[in-house]
Amino acid sequence: MKNTTGLSAFILLGLTSAPDLQLPLFAVFLLIYLVTLTGNLGMIVVSLLDPRLHTPMYFFLSNLSLVDFCYSSTVTPKLLAGLLTDDKLISYYACAAQMFFFVLFATVENYLLAAMAYDRFAAVCKPLHYPAIMTRKVCARLAIGSYVSGFLTAAIDIGDTFCLPFCMTNVVHHFFCDIPAVMTLACSDKHINELILFFISSFNIFFALLIILICYLLVLTTVMKMHSGKGYQKALFTCASHLLAISLFYGTVIFMYLQPSSGHSMDTDKMASVFYTMVIPMLNPMIYSLRNKEVKSALKKAAEKAKYSLGLVI
Repeated sequence: MKNTTGLSAFILLGLTSAPDLQLPLFAVFLLIYLVTLTGNLGMIVVSLLDPRLHTPMYFFLSNLSLVDFCYSSTVTPKLLAGLLTDDKLISYYACAAQMFFFVLFATVENYLLAAMAYDRFAAVCKPLHYPAIMTRKVCARLAIGSYVSGFLTAAIDIGDTFCLPFCMTNVVHHFFCDIPAVMTLACSDKHINELILFFISSFNIFFALLIILICYLLVLTTVMKMHSGKGYQKALFTCASHLLAISLFYGTVIFMYLQPSSGHSMDTDKMASVFYTMVIPMLNPMIYSLRNKEVKSALKKAAEKAKYSLGLVI
């Protein structure tokens, strides 16, 4: 990546230019960010400390929480600083770094959701062979593959975006350095670059979705053959949280990245971006923990230990 444009910084317009809205928005997003940090880090700590949660499902959940924490932290602090201090400047290389890490962690989440669907397929459709299918080595390979795919996608997208010359303006109509928003600033023909972005995004999203669809079609077929009402309910309960998380993530990502550039409205994109950069990372731990007896039991146990330790200190 080479800065051939002479630009040293970009200006992020943020969510709003209305002074009266900046402090209320700062308070709302700060609260969302604190809940996101608490929920995701709490999920990681509980999964590590409780031996009952040392299973493939919670291994992937811990990684998902780590990714949600990281990609929310890539975007939110800069947004909060801009709302509080009205500092909208971001350097050329800081913008590239923000874009790189955001694409990296968003792509990792994409493939982790597919890996979790495969885990649910193995648990429901092959319960007797589940320990042999989802071994530690298999789980590690699926997780490493997700991170490698994220790194390669981020590297290609950054090169594809920042090889363009920016000679018209440095004002980004967004609250972070998102690819479509930065790419619109290019003063040369960017048709090929947009096609590359569209192809890579489409491949990542639809390849992961295909895996998820196949896994859940097999799960549905297995569930429909169950004669036990209890087994039927247990299987659906096992998959419900994951299906909800999938719907939230892919609904917003497809809306953002798989539409032609002419169909992009910056104001609409900003609202969608708020949802998938801040709201979804906050909701994921709630979706998985509030509907899960094992996680609630582990949280209760951890709270009791903390209370007991605090009592001893006092």
